[in-house]
Amino acid sequence: PQLQIAPLADQSIFVRGAISGVVRETLIAACLTAFMILTFLGSWRSTVIIATSIPLAILTSIIVLSAIGQTINIMTLGGLALAVGILVDDATVEVENINRNREAEPGKNLDEVVLDSASQIATPAFVSTLSICIVFAPMFLLSGVARYLFVPLAEAVVFAMLASYILSRTIVPTMAKYLLRREKRDATETPSRNLLVRLQRRFEEAFEKFRHSFRALLELCLHHRAVFLTAFFVFCLGSLAFLIPWLGQDFFPSVDSGTFKLHLRAPTGMRIEETANLCDLVERSIRQEIPAAEVQSVIDNIGLPYSGINLSYSNSAPVGTSDADILVTLAAKHHPTDDYIHQLRLSLPKQYPGVAFAFLPADMVSQILNFGLPAPIDVQVVGNDLQGNRRYADALLSKLRYVSGTADLRIQQPFDQPYLRLKVERTKAEQLGFSAHDIAQNLLVSLSGSFQTSPSFWLDPKTRVSYQIATQTPQYRTDTLQDLSNIPITGTNPAATPSLMASLVATERGTGMGVVSHYDVAPVIDIFGAAAERDLGAVAGDVNKIIDGLRQQLPRGSRVVVRGQVQTMRASYIGLLSGLAFSIVLVYLLIVVNFQSWLDPFIMISALPAALAGIAWFLFITHTNLSVPALMGAIMCMGVATSNSILVVSFATEKMAEGMDSVAAALEAGFTRFRPVLMTALAMIIGMVPMALGLGDGGEQNAPLGRAVIGGLLFATVSTLFFVPAFFSVLQGSRRHSAQEEAQ
Repeated sequence: PQLQIAPLADQSIFVRGAISGVVRETLIAACLTAFMILTFLGSWRSTVIIATSIPLAILTSIIVLSAIGQTINIMTLGGLALAVGILVDDATVEVENINRNREAEPGKNLDEVVLDSASQIATPAFVSTLSICIVFAPMFLLSGVARYLFVPLAEAVVFAMLASYILSRTIVPTMAKYLLRREKRDATETPSRNLLVRLQRRFEEAFEKFRHSFRALLELCLHHRAVFLTAFFVFCLGSLAFLIPWLGQDFFPSVDSGTFKLHLRAPTGMRIEETANLCDLVERSIRQEIPAAEVQSVIDNIGLPYSGINLSYSNSAPVGTSDADILVTLAAKHHPTDDYIHQLRLSLPKQYPGVAFAFLPADMVSQILNFGLPAPIDVQVVGNDLQGNRRYADALLSKLRYVSGTADLRIQQPFDQPYLRLKVERTKAEQLGFSAHDIAQNLLVSLSGSFQTSPSFWLDPKTRVSYQIATQTPQYRTDTLQDLSNIPITGTNPAATPSLMASLVATERGTGMGVVSHYDVAPVIDIFGAAAERDLGAVAGDVNKIIDGLRQQLPRGSRVVVRGQVQTMRASYIGLLSGLAFSIVLVYLLIVVNFQSWLDPFIMISALPAALAGIAWFLFITHTNLSVPALMGAIMCMGVATSNSILVVSFATEKMAEGMDSVAAALEAGFTRFRPVLMTALAMIIGMVPMALGLGDGGEQNAPLGRAVIGGLLFATVSTLFFVPAFFSVLQGSRRHSAQEEAQ
């Protein structure tokens, strides 16, 4: 009963909080999407039909994910939350088309209306769904941490989208047949006393006015299509050229996990008892800075881990007894962790001069992204000339300290480790019958024990358990230089008389390296650093400029390499930007195969420059840096932005086949498809809003993804409703004109 066991640190609390946050975002997005559909359609029956596809598609995706070995985690749930607004896309277009056809032909049998409506949009809906799914194909070509993070998200979205299309072909028409049969659609219906019905009718009247205003504006754009197309395209390209240099670059957004790890390094060689006393003082300073109600626990790890296995799992890179880690876990309700880190960065060096402080990655996300390194920036000076490399590293470090946004800059390998060098008097030792090996062996056994060189075991005959046996001089007998000189020396020569260490060696004091580091066999000196209050890409850019400026001072045969999170970020950016271009090509080729045309698919993807401009504008306005999640959202936006263009262009092509000219067909397509395009776009945008807000534990990680999709969809929808019809009228008009001239 006197033994109490309590967890000191538990990152599963953050994981559970993050997962519950994603689930909450998914539910909020589903409710908002259903409310939007109800507002537009004004029919609870139609809303139920569309909303039913959300849980069924998500359940199907979870079943398939489980079958292929995936788990319920932040990324798979994030993919499902991302897909909520898109899952209703197919069902919304289907139900809206059924309602439109019922109004156009009120006397037609409902079964025929449902079948005709389904057949009209079967191909466009199928191509739209595949366009969204196929953009995730490049995700499977990624490597490194980005692959393991985003492949599960891509799989969750793709499986849910495929399930949504199958449901729109099966469950949705069936439900429409039974639920919409009893729905009355009488234009002369008497006014209702129901407040919600009256509000919806007013919304419908306002929307119809807005729709006719859109028709007039679209007609104006088509009348001046050359000027409009040029101005719109120049605006998109100009936005990209102007905004992208102003967007910061990060690998992943920082996450407030409610923990931080402070690494301190006292003067090299300090005894572990003194380091422990220093940790107590630093801990007291931390508790003075952070209110007691916000501190849950403080854990000190002092010195080197006990074994090499534990050392290999450590990401704080300790080198001796002067190193210590202080892990602070904050309470559930606390002020932003970054604010406390900023305050401690300013106050601790003033209170403890001569002690180096650095804040290390404390949560599992940051530790994974750093790949075990104690900092996101690792500048390595590689070469065999250690002294020359050290001088160069000192000069480089002094320059790097002036880079705005850098923090915790330090050289990992200390060169001032106190040493006692014992030089063997070889002549005297030989005269007395001892070799250098004998002297070194006696010194090793006294200070480190005999188990290193002569492992011995004792087997307990009762328990049959073996125990290690080691011979070592007690530490309290070797705590002074005089005790070291009095170590007895015996050798392998039986004729040699035992002697003392003092008579055989000369003692000198000196300094040397506290730790020797290698990378691919070559000796290295590491300069670790982090980015604070500035994006990692900008800091890395300034660091590279300084390195290039000092490259002439490098010792011969040495080189400088920037590693760490910076290197991984660049590789991921290259992979994702290549995937972005590849996704556009895949979408185009997919539409070409389905529509058997090179021109129509080109018109359909003409909305993508506007989507890219929208992503840049929305990230810029919300002060969101470019990151791997943002690029992932951009890739996803390519498929989503194309899906609405497919509906407009395919409808315009049908009208041209019926005999309309290109301008009239474009105008009719934009006007007719205005409601479904706006509904599906709003459903996707509203579904992304909870994710884009970044609320809850770990919400900051997927917020750039949601913001990128929202910004891209806003501009892509405008482009779909105005630019695509105008572009269609120009290209198809010139094509028909050329065909008529050839016929004549």
